[in-house]
Amino acid sequence: MSGGLVLNLQWTDWLSLFGHYLLLSMLSIGGAISTTSEMHRYLVEEHHWLTASQFNASIAIAQAAPGPNVLFVALMGWNVGMNAGGMPLAFLGMLVTMVGILLPSTTLTYLAAQWGHRNRELRAVRAFKVGMGPIVIALLLATSWVLANTNAHGAVGGEWKLWLISILSAVLIWRTRIHLLVLLGFGALLGGLGLL
Repeated sequence: MSGGLVLNLQWTDWLSLFGHYLLLSMLSIGGAISTTSEMHRYLVEEHHWLTASQFNASIAIAQAAPGPNVLFVALMGWNVGMNAGGMPLAFLGMLVTMVGILLPSTTLTYLAAQWGHRNRELRAVRAFKVGMGPIVIALLLATSWVLANTNAHGAVGGEWKLWLISILSAVLIWRTRIHLLVLLGFGALLGGLGLL
């Protein structure tokens, strides 16, 4: 997934990356995937530590692979490290981004879940749970927007075919019993044949 970037990152850059992922962790209400628009802004647009293709490939590979949804964060860190100097820094990048994204949210989630379970009948707890739904949906829509508007070559503007297949897939998932993996496989086949 190397995009040909050659970076010279200082320890302050690694610390900045770690701090940014600590903050993103607290925003990841719908999971780490809900903060990808901010990750894209920070890694691709602001610092140019990843190319748009590396960013999209990190998400696509991690989502296609079995395992936790958050693996795309490790791949982004890996790619930043590879761009900064190869294998040893790739492991550092992976560690920095994963610990950054997991530590605060995991700690807060554990403590909040314990408290929420003890106080589940309180009106405020019930209202909080209901109120979080629209926020999570909005964050996921922002993620979809970033991914759909960046094609494989990094050009902004997306292609109409990608929009069409995304909308069609969403409707099929919503209205039928077709499994998501079938649609992912179909999309991979279309992409492999060069039709998308």
